[in-house]
Amino acid sequence: MHPEVIRNQPGDCPKCGMALEPRTVGSEDEVDQEYIYMRNRFWVGAFLSLPLVLIAMRDMLGLGFLEKLLGPGTLHWFEFVLATPVVLWGGWIFYVRSWKSVVTWNLNMFTLIGLGTAVAYIYSLMALFFPQRFPASFRSESGTVGVYFEAAAVIVTLVLLGQMLEQRARSRTGAAIKALLGLAPKTAHRIDADGSERDVPLDQVQVDNKLRVRPGEKIPVDGKVLDGASNVDESMLTGEPVPVEKKKGDQVIGATINSNGSLIIQAEKVGADTVLAHIVHMVAEAQRSRAPIQKLADLVAAYFVPTVVAVAAVAFIIWSFVGPEPRMAYALIVAVSVLIIACPCALGLATPMSIMVAAGKGAGIGVLFKDAESIEILRKVNMLVVDKTGTLTEGKPRLTNVLAAEGWDEDEVLRLAASLEQASEHPLAAAIVAGAKDRRLAIQDAADFNSHTGRGVSGRVDDRQVLLGNARLLRESDVSTDALDTRAEELRAGGQTAMFVAVNGKAAGLVSVSDPIKATTPEAIEKLHAESIRIVMLTGDNETTARAVAGKLGIDDFVADVLPADKAAAVKRFQKEGQVVAMAGDGINDAPALAQADVGIAMGTGTDVAMESARVTLVKGDLRGIARARMLSRATMRNIKQNLFFAFIYNALGVPIAAGVLYPLFGLLLSPMLAAAAMSFSSVSVVGNALRLRKIKL
Repeated sequence: MHPEVIRNQPGDCPKCGMALEPRTVGSEDEVDQEYIYMRNRFWVGAFLSLPLVLIAMRDMLGLGFLEKLLGPGTLHWFEFVLATPVVLWGGWIFYVRSWKSVVTWNLNMFTLIGLGTAVAYIYSLMALFFPQRFPASFRSESGTVGVYFEAAAVIVTLVLLGQMLEQRARSRTGAAIKALLGLAPKTAHRIDADGSERDVPLDQVQVDNKLRVRPGEKIPVDGKVLDGASNVDESMLTGEPVPVEKKKGDQVIGATINSNGSLIIQAEKVGADTVLAHIVHMVAEAQRSRAPIQKLADLVAAYFVPTVVAVAAVAFIIWSFVGPEPRMAYALIVAVSVLIIACPCALGLATPMSIMVAAGKGAGIGVLFKDAESIEILRKVNMLVVDKTGTLTEGKPRLTNVLAAEGWDEDEVLRLAASLEQASEHPLAAAIVAGAKDRRLAIQDAADFNSHTGRGVSGRVDDRQVLLGNARLLRESDVSTDALDTRAEELRAGGQTAMFVAVNGKAAGLVSVSDPIKATTPEAIEKLHAESIRIVMLTGDNETTARAVAGKLGIDDFVADVLPADKAAAVKRFQKEGQVVAMAGDGINDAPALAQADVGIAMGTGTDVAMESARVTLVKGDLRGIARARMLSRATMRNIKQNLFFAFIYNALGVPIAAGVLYPLFGLLLSPMLAAAAMSFSSVSVVGNALRLRKIKL
């Protein structure tokens, strides 16, 4: 309930009293000690409470002969013997947590449970050992005073049952993580330097190891295909059932399933660095975080327990003065019932349970939430700002055209451009270098290389000063582009990125690069428009290129010629206009904008910096995941509100009934045992409602 409470060993939360959850989720075969603790005590409690109930309800069950046979005093001693181990051993953990809650003044559900059962048990002890201290109206003809050992024992047993069922249900909320952990194979086929092959445990695989993956096997770690070709089922990452073709040079992800071919891969990421480990970490973090709506439950809970204690005290006083005889006995029953039925455990569980299930569900469809707040806010987003390269497009630009100015040769223009760009890490640079290599041009090292952010690069090749970039860069160096402007505009109108090449102060030609639009992007935009989301594209491209791409995809608006530093400013401007902005991007230069947005959405195919800055990660960089994430966000908040409504209404109705408001009209009085059963049912029902999120279709 309170993820800010962290300690290095198992224990109880000092605020809500519940057992702390482990920070890392283990495998399916891990033993839940809290569940076993509650289960063992429940079964002992149930075994001893059954005869207790039979004795206490002997007249109603036709067992009145027991009293004639043994006498009421002897039966009270039997009740004491049966109830004491249940209350003191079975319920001991409740009293420890209750005492802690009072000492630290973090009143919670265990405060009420401990107080209610302790009052019933201590009253019964006094009645058993010191009956003469009670008023004559309390004593029967035999001189005994009525006891409530069965109420104390049955309440403890029912609370143990509720805790046991709740713990089992809560363990299912981590099923998504456990399923992910179970995806990884236990061993890998390692090929040693001498060519021999042997199976090794997965934790012995190191970076750069060569591994063989046979048909039908799971890929052990993240890596690159060195040899072979196959189709790989990546549905555990994306939720998409269609296998992806893999060949030499392609990246593969650990725990995905190799379908039909044999692959030899080189390990690149192992252990905690793999995509699977990253997913598990993100889901676990999201499950432990708190949604803003939880503040409402916290606020209510802060005043709720003291209020309930006050109501119980007032009810006790009223019944002790105006109730039917024996008035003190009725007063005690009413007070204990109020304390027990009002336990706010359902209120405390309402939000965290839904968040835990939603985070796990998101992981199963390729959407990783960094925190609970992102789940809550995403449904409110009405504007999506997207980076173009790597988000709308594949992020793998290809050289499409080379145009030489008068007096220049195309190959020479491309060779100079590639020689300059091989020192750059920009995706467009990689496309130019790859294009030159395809033409088998002799690329040389550039001297005095300099990158001009958002404009281009410069340097010396063959003792010639070379510029490569947009018109702005060339104008800064007093280089005229007039002879090439018309052709550049034509290329941009076709959605290509055109870059000028200048040598020794004069324009030498043009190179253009195009980045194919992802096959899933048009469908994603259509789905987002159906969700009434306005889409704005940010790009460093020229306005003509940006307009062509935006028109082709049906994007609502675009901002062209954006420098990396300006992206966050653009997001801030939209926010000032009152928009709830989500930003989707994949590069290091997108990180400030991702952090500025109300919800930052990183492509899982992008940089680690982008993913750290974002609150949501789309594992395979598929924008359709945003529409799915919004559906999950809406379903989760609807589920939380259902839980909170149920918890509030339950307590609003339960407390007055337990206090006896129906007794004057209908003669109905809620017994403490029924109050305990109702309280346990409310918690289990809230968890059960949260688990429904696992079944929703996105």
